[in-house]
Amino acid sequence: MAAEDLVERRSIDVVPDDERHGTAFSQFTLWLGANLQITAVVTGALAVVSGGDVVWSVVGLLLGNLLGGAVMALHSAQGPKLGLPQMIQSRAQFGVKGAVVPLLLVILMYVGFFASGSVLAGQATARLMHTGDTAGIVVFAVVTAVMAAVGYRIIHALGRVASVICALAFVYLGIRLLDRVDLSALLGEAHFDLPMFLLAVSLSASWQLAFGPYVADYSRYLPRTTSGRSTFWWTLSGSAIGSQWSMTFGVLVAATAGEAFLTDQVGYVVGLGGAGLIASFLYFVIALGKLTINVLNTYGGFMSMVTSISGFRGQRMLSQRGRAVYIGLIMVAGTALALLGKDSFLTSFKDFLLFLLTFFTPWSAINLVDYYLISRERYDIPALSDPRGRYGAWRWDALTVYGIGILTQLPFLVTHFYTGPLVDPLPPAATLAASQRHQPLKRLRSTSGSRSAAYPIGSWWLSSLGRAASTRRTATSLTLRRFKVGSARCCRARTTQRGVITRTPRRESSGSTPAVMRRR
Repeated sequence: MAAEDLVERRSIDVVPDDERHGTAFSQFTLWLGANLQITAVVTGALAVVSGGDVVWSVVGLLLGNLLGGAVMALHSAQGPKLGLPQMIQSRAQFGVKGAVVPLLLVILMYVGFFASGSVLAGQATARLMHTGDTAGIVVFAVVTAVMAAVGYRIIHALGRVASVICALAFVYLGIRLLDRVDLSALLGEAHFDLPMFLLAVSLSASWQLAFGPYVADYSRYLPRTTSGRSTFWWTLSGSAIGSQWSMTFGVLVAATAGEAFLTDQVGYVVGLGGAGLIASFLYFVIALGKLTINVLNTYGGFMSMVTSISGFRGQRMLSQRGRAVYIGLIMVAGTALALLGKDSFLTSFKDFLLFLLTFFTPWSAINLVDYYLISRERYDIPALSDPRGRYGAWRWDALTVYGIGILTQLPFLVTHFYTGPLVDPLPPAATLAASQRHQPLKRLRSTSGSRSAAYPIGSWWLSSLGRAASTRRTATSLTLRRFKVGSARCCRARTTQRGVITRTPRRESSGSTPAVMRRR
């Protein structure tokens, strides 16, 4: 393949039939590779760190991955039919200019995900290069931008490579982990706790939903004859299997490693595999997994930025130079945030990103209902670029519904910077269910006595949400409950100056060994 054929020429314009290629299976490898990565591992760990047991945390994460993944896969099925990026389709619901409302939030979220992802990946890159974290972050950001600029073909090639290499690495790490733990002891401690179960469901569901604003960007080159059903199932299976695999690993790690994992996620995972060449390989795997998802975030953010501006400029095409400028802006903004926040700033910023994810649930509902039930999978493509066309400039009916959808959630949200008015009157279970990913900063009862103390909980990676969320996705302000390592160790929470949650175990009598840490 010639170099000019490798570099993508299309952006927000329709992909013509003679440029369509590939099969629906490409969605499986892309989303499998994008989810076999360290941020998904930490997302799964959050379910246990917050107080859940191993069994019901895994079940809850599975349910959330299936439910959220199904919604995400419905968006993916729109790509082959329309040949358009995901967010430009929002003009059919909100108007050519009105679509800028959700688009601005999408851009901000993905710049943040670029920053948060660059921090973890920058650490792994720095270990490989034997440099400081700052150099690692910069190098990783430049590589991400270059691959996003090349575009669609290199992104799918990256997904194929990552799906194989990361899968092999996770198999190896899983074997090493199971050799260190007493799995029967972990499974024997199962106890159903509704709030913790709902937390696990919401963690994984929000992880999947964060892919919604750009998932069709990576299926729009598929031939128009590609079955929507096959696109749906290959996307769902790749994303759900990859994320559940990573999150289950995170559950087991958090339930057994305790402080060792909480204080240094990257270091612990690499140390679990070994030293020397194996450690270098695992650092490479971590960087590769994060590179896959960070390229998706950069490419999706670039598409959203172009869609926003072109709605006011009447632009339908974008030059290669313009493409490079937009991607460069995202890289510079994301890298600056990563460098400024690699120690403490991201604690509050990632909380804000999770707050933004709340705005995408009503967007997703409006988009899917309009596409599948109202428009019956038919859009007037030329009208998507004409403010005087059938979709108009601003569709106030859809914007009003979108606003109502947001306002109905705000009373139940809890973050560092905002607490809804209906949070305190609700019982704990209802509060947790309503707040979804956003865990309140509550007063924790110390394990060393009856005195209560307030603990400012540090930043946790969820993204990606990604992303998520990020995570596509990260979690902040966690309500920490008593954290069990097996059935014997109780821990108390504290925060370091870096804002990372750590746990200090109580002193035990000499010779005692937690059941889950005994080698079989």
